Amino acid sequence: MTETQAREEICRTGRSLFDRGYVHATAGNISVRLDDGFLITPTDACLGFLDPARLARLDAQGRQTSGDRASKTIALHTRIYAAARKFDAHTACVIHTHSTHCVALTLNPTGDELLPALTPYFVMKVGHVPVIPYHRPGAAEAAEQVAQAIERMGVAGTPIRAVMLSRLGPNVWHDSPAAAMSVLEELEETARLRMLTQAASPEPLDAAQIDELRRTFGARW
Repeated sequence: MTETQAREEICRTGRSLFDRGYVHATAGNISVRLDDGFLITPTDACLGFLDPARLARLDAQGRQTSGDRASKTIALHTRIYAAARKFDAHTACVIHTHSTHCVALTLNPTGDELLPALTPYFVMKVGHVPVIPYHRPGAAEAAEQVAQAIERMGVAGTPIRAVMLSRLGPNVWHDSPAAAMSVLEELEETARLRMLTQAASPEPLDAAQIDELRRTFGARW
């Protein structure tokens, strides 16, 4: 993907997420890793109304070289790229949102992971989602804990594509904005299912069912 294509894809993805209610106001950000640096949405930008020419451009060391002021979460994004690419060298896009149902689940925490294995597509497309304890937006401690979670899960043989920042929202990553958006969509819709069925306490998929998904589809669980 060229830089011009990456700029267009970031804006297309942002507009799609905004139009369908996955992001709101000026919450959330999207970045793409280039061969010689990064693109990221500007601070306090609405993802539904991005201008490709005004996206923040940073060099490989994270220093801004052009565009509007970069989102403060670039530090977290660069830590995610560094950690995730050890287990998937094609990792090239990170998306952060404040998606409603994901955030709602962290207000009454039930464990170290956001969701159990409720549906086959959650197991296949998303996988484990560690919950990172609350830190203020942009806190270095959160970035460190995210990097540690990626390393820990990858070494254990279950590489992840998402983490959940408690009370803030998910960060997801993949090899393109479109693919990362698909992870985010599946994650938020599974969180919505969880909220809708909490009173019934649905049973997750069992070990045999998960193993079948792993063997058949290469599930990440």
